[in-house]
Amino acid sequence: MSARYIDELTRDFRLEVDKAALIVVDLQYASGSRHHGLGRHLKAQGRLAEATYRFDRIDQLVLPNTARLLDGFRRVGARVVYLTLGSELPDYADAPPALRGFFKATNNHAGTREHEIVDAIAPLPGDPVLNKTTQGAFASTGIDSLLRSLGVEQLVMVGVSTNNCVETTAREAVDRGYAALMVADATGTCSEEFQTVTLQGFRRLWGRVATTDEVLVEIGAAGRPDALSA
Repeated sequence: MSARYIDELTRDFRLEVDKAALIVVDLQYASGSRHHGLGRHLKAQGRLAEATYRFDRIDQLVLPNTARLLDGFRRVGARVVYLTLGSELPDYADAPPALRGFFKATNNHAGTREHEIVDAIAPLPGDPVLNKTTQGAFASTGIDSLLRSLGVEQLVMVGVSTNNCVETTAREAVDRGYAALMVADATGTCSEEFQTVTLQGFRRLWGRVATTDEVLVEIGAAGRPDALSA
């Protein structure tokens, strides 16, 4: 059992529509679809079954709940920012060594289908889309200056992978003074163990964890139409 005294010292905050932004992290065909990128790579190796948990969670929870949150944030006038991960160059020369192999295996560079955001939650005209070459957005994009220009102080994090790009970006944000909330049922990774441990750790001195329904209630968008069924 974790020490509760740490939980009690973690910053608490309530979402405010004029200060909050939904940050949609890396929901691309490269690693968010079993038919492209990572899924295709694993299928060619006869190992697609190893990613069943990942892709089922994305299809059944992450994408539908992200769509609900997008709809809710847009209806109340809150900001939406999309992040993508991948190389800007077709030879992957701009990718850090730790990610170059992953980018190559998933055919993830600008201009490919794999680099695109999944159609079901695609950006609308005017939605900022920032591409990062690192797992944390603050290390390789202008997200900090963008958010400060928009008056955003609170980040609601959704997407993949919970224990990599989502959490890294959230932790970077908190270290820079932002408040961050990770949405438990709109984030996903490769196992329930990773999902649970990541969220448990984030609750300790980093930020909040809440469900899609809880976030929608907090921003005053509960009961709004679902974007996927609209």
